[in-house]
Amino acid sequence: MLPNVGHTVPRSGGPIAKAIGILGLKVLGWRIEGDIPDHPRMVAIVAPHTSNWDFPVGLAARFALRLDASWLGKHTLFRPPFGWIMRAWGGIAVDRSAAHDVVTQTIEAFKTRSQVFLVITPEGTRKKVSRWRTGFWHIAKGAGVPIVPIVFDWGTRVIHFLPAFTPRENVDEDVAALQSLYAGIRGRTR
Repeated sequence: MLPNVGHTVPRSGGPIAKAIGILGLKVLGWRIEGDIPDHPRMVAIVAPHTSNWDFPVGLAARFALRLDASWLGKHTLFRPPFGWIMRAWGGIAVDRSAAHDVVTQTIEAFKTRSQVFLVITPEGTRKKVSRWRTGFWHIAKGAGVPIVPIVFDWGTRVIHFLPAFTPRENVDEDVAALQSLYAGIRGRTR
């Protein structure tokens, strides 16, 4: 059984893509819990991000839920021969080696679109980190949109959608509060 998806959440794909996503989750041994809040524009944070295997699991969930989700990825993922499919699956290339203002550009993109479901991994890497990067918070705050925490629990193989979080005034307090939602959650280890 799939969770409820709010009526204004960006959607894409049809019954075939949905069936492929459901089959993918079943084959990989995953299920989804929690409802997706009814917001047309949001920043979703997925953690912990510890493995390349997070991508096919997330992609299967995207298809199963028929989400029109965009995600930020390292620019090298978008080189030929597979760049076209990464973009088709919602990928947006980010060059982290250059001095681009990704946060400002992303906020501007939110302002020009009526529906956006942007997925970000707050760790910014697959390595274990003690402190998250704060770009996701600045994007949500600047665009005036909620943050939807999504937990990838490899211990139980459950994707949990948690209630929407509205950014307040203190980035450090908000990030600490969000990070605490993931305490004790196990990422994939090898």
